[in-house]
Amino acid sequence: MNLVSLLLGATKDTLYIITVATILSYVGGFPLGVILTLCRNEGFYPKPAVYRILDGIINIIRSIPFIILIIALTPFTRILIGTSIGINATIVSLVIGAIPFVARIVETALIEVDSGVIEAAMTMGADVKQLIFKVLLREAFPTLLKGLSITIIMLIGYSAMAGVVGGGGLGDVAIRYGYYRYDYNIMIYTLVILVIMVQIVQSGINMLTRRVDKRNIKS
Repeated sequence: MNLVSLLLGATKDTLYIITVATILSYVGGFPLGVILTLCRNEGFYPKPAVYRILDGIINIIRSIPFIILIIALTPFTRILIGTSIGINATIVSLVIGAIPFVARIVETALIEVDSGVIEAAMTMGADVKQLIFKVLLREAFPTLLKGLSITIIMLIGYSAMAGVVGGGGLGDVAIRYGYYRYDYNIMIYTLVILVIMVQIVQSGINMLTRRVDKRNIKS
């Protein structure tokens, strides 16, 4: 197989994996982070029991090394999509591993919002929905953007790690065509592409975050 075609195909697969995994991770993790914020002892709807259960589950999943999590999820992934290898199987593992991570990022961003801003909104009669969408999320938006950058970069690294178990993408190419065949040039090429991906994500979101912060300052 032509090397350029191989790397292009793997890059497209990695971009697909990261895009879908990021979207699904935030679909599951963002509401969970909001719920954690609301249910904590200092939240708007304190539910200590609910918070402890969710917090415990998140901590357990986050403490499992991703390579072990992929292997542990093999039966579930096979039942869910009919296979435990390939890019779609990788997405399943990535989403399950990233949802707790996203939830914690969201929770941390929301609880860092200035309490004075929250008190002012409550004084003006804002309800919980307004506090969440018009105060908390708005004020925490720059921090949430930084969290998005961290999440995407983490998923890029995890997707490469999934190549060890046939997860597809650049990691799979690096393992199968580079490591197993002792072709270190391919390993270097995949490494360079992954580094470029990370730098693009980091630079792009940092630029966007600075623009958002400037707008907040001007307002």
